[in-house]
Amino acid sequence: MNIVTLLPFIVLIGAMLLMTRSAKRKQQQAAQMRNDMQPGSGVRTIGGMYATVKEVNDDTVLVDAGPGVDLLFAKNAIGAVLTDDEYNRIVHGVEHDLKADGSIVPDDASSLTETDEPAADAVTDASDEQPVDLGKKDAEPAADEDVPADAGATKADDAEPKKTDGEADAK
Repeated sequence: MNIVTLLPFIVLIGAMLLMTRSAKRKQQQAAQMRNDMQPGSGVRTIGGMYATVKEVNDDTVLVDAGPGVDLLFAKNAIGAVLTDDEYNRIVHGVEHDLKADGSIVPDDASSLTETDEPAADAVTDASDEQPVDLGKKDAEPAADEDVPADAGATKADDAEPKKTDGEADAK
């Protein structure tokens, strides 16, 4: 046999060995993570429930899911062991202070457009403009305005109730 004909089979077998090896490594890391669980650490189950570990046994884990709620899980049901900061951020909504330098970044671009002028000047400039009337205008024309000739026909049409999209003619 020629080496060129065997080359695809050798590459295929090599790829299979590499894939099984990486999968086995991931399984070993997950087993190690589950074995390293300590009481008091926060966990996420494979179902997405967050809880605190109370007791760790050989094959099971007793977790506290809330006040007075203790649940027993198989160790394989623990999806991840979380750090304290991550657990508090997710479960309790406690954000860790990430701004060590104390600088505040605005959420908008107002700091880019500000000038050194005092704010009082801006208020006086805005008051020079005429106020805008946002009131609703009357729908009916005044008596002294011209009324179109077909206005009477539309009022007769308005007497019949109009159908909406949800109504149908069939009974």
